[in-house]
Amino acid sequence: MNGFTNDSIPELLSKHLQDVAKSPERIDNHQYTRGYGHQRLVNVLSQLYSQLLGVEINSQTDILITVGAYLSLYYAFIGWLNPGDEVIIFEPAYDSYVSQIKMAGAIPIPIVLELDPNATSSAGYVLNINAVKSKITPKTKMIVLNNPNNPTGKLYTRSELEQLAKIAIENDLIVLTDEVNEWMVYPGGEMIRFGMYERTITIGSAGKVFSATGWKTGWSIGPKWLLEPMKKIHENCVFACPTPIQAALARSFEEELLLWKEGKFNQLF
Repeated sequence: MNGFTNDSIPELLSKHLQDVAKSPERIDNHQYTRGYGHQRLVNVLSQLYSQLLGVEINSQTDILITVGAYLSLYYAFIGWLNPGDEVIIFEPAYDSYVSQIKMAGAIPIPIVLELDPNATSSAGYVLNINAVKSKITPKTKMIVLNNPNNPTGKLYTRSELEQLAKIAIENDLIVLTDEVNEWMVYPGGEMIRFGMYERTITIGSAGKVFSATGWKTGWSIGPKWLLEPMKKIHENCVFACPTPIQAALARSFEEELLLWKEGKFNQLF
């Protein structure tokens, strides 16, 4: 799954980038921006995800803009895993999870989603909670959840998510939820967000939202304590993501969010 449709990028995205580029006098659009994310972009993401996750997200402390969601994954693994830690992943899985977990010195623990032999869609993939429980050890540090799943397209049910949350709480685990394909859901499907904000890092991608993967802009959302080690890596590695791209994305999200609030579902929501 490549993460983008066969359509052109939304017209509003191209328009806003052109507007940013045509304003050379706007220093805030062309020089280094805030290291953890352009203020206008984190502000609008805070508004959006506060509604989606049902919590008040602090734009200053709870959001980190990264060079694509891929780097958000990397920061989370490198920032939180120690050699010998175990990480639960569900297969079929996005191929970078295993390699990045191993780079952190940790051990991926795969659990295969069970497929109903009579299934006609990705809904036939089922998470066996007892299999998850059987893999939990004192070394387990994190659960990685990809919803919707890449490559199958599976959407996790509310029951599956609630049972995973219970396991995470009982065993004091961090949950890394990769939701980059959150808007790629067919009519009739339901994307249920994991929530449990106090111990969860949620990863998103502008490239997937706007079908513009070459823009390589992602984000991590979570409580301050979970993002702190990720920010340390970011500020000593990338420092800041490209300003014009973030400025254009902020304007695009603002436009879409306004339409969404008015009940006029447009390009995204």
